[in-house]
Amino acid sequence: MRRPLLPALRRLLTHSVVQGAGPFALLVLLWTLVAALEIYPRNFFPGPLEVLRAFAGLVYKGVLPTYLQDSVTRLAVGAGVGVLVGIPLGLLIGLHPASYRFFWPLIIFFQAIGDIAWLPILLIWFGFTLTTMTFIIVYTVIFPMIFNAALGVRTVPMEMIRAAQSLGATRWRILGEVIIPGALPNIITGLRTGLGYGWRALIAAEIIVGTSGIGFMMFDARRSGSVVEMILGMIVLGVLWYLVDAGMLRPAERATIERWGLVRQAP
Repeated sequence: MRRPLLPALRRLLTHSVVQGAGPFALLVLLWTLVAALEIYPRNFFPGPLEVLRAFAGLVYKGVLPTYLQDSVTRLAVGAGVGVLVGIPLGLLIGLHPASYRFFWPLIIFFQAIGDIAWLPILLIWFGFTLTTMTFIIVYTVIFPMIFNAALGVRTVPMEMIRAAQSLGATRWRILGEVIIPGALPNIITGLRTGLGYGWRALIAAEIIVGTSGIGFMMFDARRSGSVVEMILGMIVLGVLWYLVDAGMLRPAERATIERWGLVRQAP
């Protein structure tokens, strides 16, 4: 009866969730050890239990769920606009040399202006509003989308396009069945990069102009010197992005570029 348990246990230990939790378990163990040794005062370096208690308290009060919902909503709105604008513009730039010559200098110019550099003038134009933070997120997300979509189009082998033309495919079929699938690995990379940059830009914007959100919670905690809430905010940010990557981006890769054989599946 014991032998059948071994394959099941082996499958459990090799499961992606368990494998992904391994490094975090080691990190928490090291964190607990450093906190227990009190190399730094507990007020400056709280342990995992203190952070867990702060998490339970903020959830019970409803503060953390509200702030988390605000941050996620802002990211979804800003990233959605950035993706809807960035991908078509990147495809257009990659497909048409005239569009490339017209748009590329403008893109390089505005991409060099950091998103945070817009905050002073945005505060004058829109104040401490959702519009300001949405602009920052869109501005951050859109450039990785444009660059990667354009690069993906330009890296599609010309032989594939000519082969489709020789078979009588129309321009729209070539676009939908050859160019976009061929450019999809780069587009997914741009999506992953853009969302990551947008998430960090959102936190920076919430710290500076926000009145709610995870970034605001972390910045507001400095007034009372609550390092535990600052660490909790960083953990929430990391866990949330890990869930977005594992729950949305990786399944999108498996359903498209890995399924179509455009990239090899990671071992």
